Amino acid sequence: MTPLHAPTPSQTIGPFYGNALPFADGGEIAPRAHPDAITLHGYVYDGAAEPVPDALVEIWQPAPDGSRAGAHGSLRRDPATGRAAGRDGVTFTGFGRVPTDADGHWAVRTLPPGGVPYLSVALFARGLLHHLYTRAYLRDEPADRLLASLDAGRRATLLALPEPPRAYRFDMRLQGEGETVFLGFS
Repeated sequence: MTPLHAPTPSQTIGPFYGNALPFADGGEIAPRAHPDAITLHGYVYDGAAEPVPDALVEIWQPAPDGSRAGAHGSLRRDPATGRAAGRDGVTFTGFGRVPTDADGHWAVRTLPPGGVPYLSVALFARGLLHHLYTRAYLRDEPADRLLASLDAGRRATLLALPEPPRAYRFDMRLQGEGETVFLGFS
């Protein structure tokens, strides 16, 4: 009889990113105390409508002026120790990365995107061999080709719900009723 061995990383699904990918202040995309800052938050749910406590959410977006050049600053290193120092609190990079908490909740503080009505979202979660891409629309934009191509029910899964003051809620459902529209790239 062949002895049983513990699975190796290549034989399991993970998540293994939890110790390496999150970084200090990963959800603080907007500069500290910026008057135009908004909060985008929500929950990640699995197919049984249960929260996913070990997902990772990435946000990619243009600056308020529409530029997409980004800026260094998210993964700064301390020059003395070489350790990750996180954000500098001043630079807008257009990128954020946050884990979900025990209740499946995540949140980022950012600035409204310029030139588009949405923030791009990448979702990493247990059981996924490849991360998923979607969009969090801050407003329903009839001229947007993606939104215009969807029926009302599917379209609603991409719309972040306003929560005054200056916040939006965007829940993501991995499958089942109300499944979020995820984008395929080829």
